[in-house]
Amino acid sequence: MTRSGYQIWLLSLSLAAATLGAIIYATGMGHIAVPGGDIVRVIAARLTANPALLGGMDPVFPFVVFEVRLPRILTATLVGGGLAMSGVIYQGILLNPLADPYTLGVSSGAAFGAALALLANLSMMGHFSVPLFAFVGAAITLLVVLYLSSFNGQISANTLILSGVIVGAILAAGISFLKYLADEQVAVIIFWLMGSFASRTWLDVWVVAGAVLCGLVLSLYYARDLNILSLGSRSADTLGVESTRVRWILLLGASLVTAVCVSVSGIIGFIGLIVPHLMRFLVGPDNRKLLPVSILAGALLLLVADTVTRAVLPVEVPIGVLTALIGGPFFCVIFRRRQRRAA
Repeated sequence: MTRSGYQIWLLSLSLAAATLGAIIYATGMGHIAVPGGDIVRVIAARLTANPALLGGMDPVFPFVVFEVRLPRILTATLVGGGLAMSGVIYQGILLNPLADPYTLGVSSGAAFGAALALLANLSMMGHFSVPLFAFVGAAITLLVVLYLSSFNGQISANTLILSGVIVGAILAAGISFLKYLADEQVAVIIFWLMGSFASRTWLDVWVVAGAVLCGLVLSLYYARDLNILSLGSRSADTLGVESTRVRWILLLGASLVTAVCVSVSGIIGFIGLIVPHLMRFLVGPDNRKLLPVSILAGALLLLVADTVTRAVLPVEVPIGVLTALIGGPFFCVIFRRRQRRAA
């Protein structure tokens, strides 16, 4: 094993251990403090179906841990990993360091589709109706953004983000119109659009986990092709990569993961922008190494941010507001560095 390989394994294990520790620590935080030992006992009792492990424990703790906090915490962790993975894929395929689900308008498209399903009370597919409409909104938005930024069959990296901003502005107007129509439900939709993990259930956990797992398998399978695509379409075709097919498969996969994440959490920006850049600085541009560590780092970052809004601040702030306050200046720094390189 090379030295760099050992360091990346060490980084991955450290991130995984930090995420697991943060999950347990965050589960104990809140209005009712739960000791770490009791959290482990509750989880062990559920996994082994052995209620004897709960002996001598406050009867409120199992409900608080397993029914209230863990679904929210695990959903936040999975959404953070999913958004970071989508950011790696978008930046790798589009060759633009500013690309992420939020700046491309894909999150807004998913939010518009999900809000439309909520407003119309569409439930023909049960719990999957909102994620389905979110995916349709995300996919259509991505197609429009790519069409606007393309010329003679080539995607312009310079106009890509501008196209995303334009489409995002139009979708923002559409979402405002939906909020106007929502009447009594407008407060719920507004809070949901700003990002929140409140009232998440185990069904949300499994839905997001399924989408992130599928996205992870797909992206790791095509990670080598994604590396080659960074050399440009002509070089990729020369090296035997079906660049068009691989590009569309990965873009649709990333959009599906983004849509499912947005459908359960609302719009949470900049996770897909910040995390890939930080991890690329540590492990380099190889997507086979960048994808796993970015997923772990994104999961840890969003979990910490959600815990701060839930259990540290005196009043719960929508998590999308907090990530925007952190990610906005980061976006400005990257944009400024890109301008200097282009000068």
